[in-house]
Amino acid sequence: MSTITTKDRTQIYYKDWGPKTGQVVTFSHGWPLSADAWESQMFFLASNGFRCIAHDRRGHGRSSQSWNGNDMDTYADDLAELFQKLQK
Repeated sequence: MSTITTKDRTQIYYKDWGPKTGQVVTFSHGWPLSADAWESQMFFLASNGFRCIAHDRRGHGRSSQSWNGNDMDTYADDLAELFQKLQK
């Protein structure tokens, strides 16, 4: 299972499909979904040369249930941390 740990120690689950050199398409779900909601689209695009990244927001799917940070600013920070870690 692919996860990162954010600066506040929350585990964020993600999927990273397709060639690592392909143009990136990011999928971000709304409440109450998870990264699984995008599987059909991710499969199609990854099969056609795109790098597809989807994550489960904190408190959703396979990511940690955190007491704090369940707001749009923190969700955006989590996604930024994910992108930074995937670029290494």
